Amino acid sequence: MKFDEIGYWSEVKLDIVKEYASAYSRILNAQRRPPLHHIYIDAFAGAGVHISKQTGEFVPGSPLNALAVQPPFREYHFIDLDGDKVAFLRDAVGDRPDVYYYMGDCNSRLIQDVFPQAEYRRYRRALCLLDPYGLHLRWDVIRVASEMRSIEIFLNFPVADMNRNVFWRNPGGVDEGDIKRMTAFWGDESWRKVAYQTVQTLFGTVEEKTGAEDVASAFERRLREVAGFEYVARPIPMRNSKGVILYYLFFASHKPVAKDIGDGIFNKYRSRVA
Repeated sequence: MKFDEIGYWSEVKLDIVKEYASAYSRILNAQRRPPLHHIYIDAFAGAGVHISKQTGEFVPGSPLNALAVQPPFREYHFIDLDGDKVAFLRDAVGDRPDVYYYMGDCNSRLIQDVFPQAEYRRYRRALCLLDPYGLHLRWDVIRVASEMRSIEIFLNFPVADMNRNVFWRNPGGVDEGDIKRMTAFWGDESWRKVAYQTVQTLFGTVEEKTGAEDVASAFERRLREVAGFEYVARPIPMRNSKGVILYYLFFASHKPVAKDIGDGIFNKYRSRVA
């Protein structure tokens, strides 16, 4: 098994999700009227462990962190496209009736198999981690999660992949497949108006790239106004050792108290990744 090597910023992300998951499980476990059945969902679960670039040591991934939360979630749903990683995670966790494993594309697995386990009318709730390596997530997943009103999400917004493959200074040279991936992630082609702005120069009108912060701000509005999440925390930028933003971590919910907790945790870690 080849484990993913992760940098400092990814370890911070794991800490953020773990801290929120602990607060989330504690609050939902305490509710009695009516009692709620809360589940944890990891759409890109991987093998469950990583290797730290800083220390070379093994670092528990989000699935193992979630399984260690007390009080525990009622169910855990882990998805990955790589069958070997799913098998490794299953072996590491062991045979547990509250843990479910899925091999395949999370975009279809979530909507068809997992999200139905979190129906609002059945007093079920879910915390879902959407942590793609790049533009591998479709907008439909975000939309359905919001429409269900029972699911809170953490979302990796991969601006580094967008800049590398889509947001070129000469957009005419971008591969058509990458354009389709970007549109599928964003939900429509309105990303073009966000990523580029028309500027008048001495030589005429030209299209110039906007910054990562502009794109992230537009997506934050999109989570509220298009997907329909009522509460979206101000995203936290995750940078590499050179200060380049690799991705933004978003949090979205339908509960004001959830946003308050999410904001508090984000603000606690913001200076560590600045």
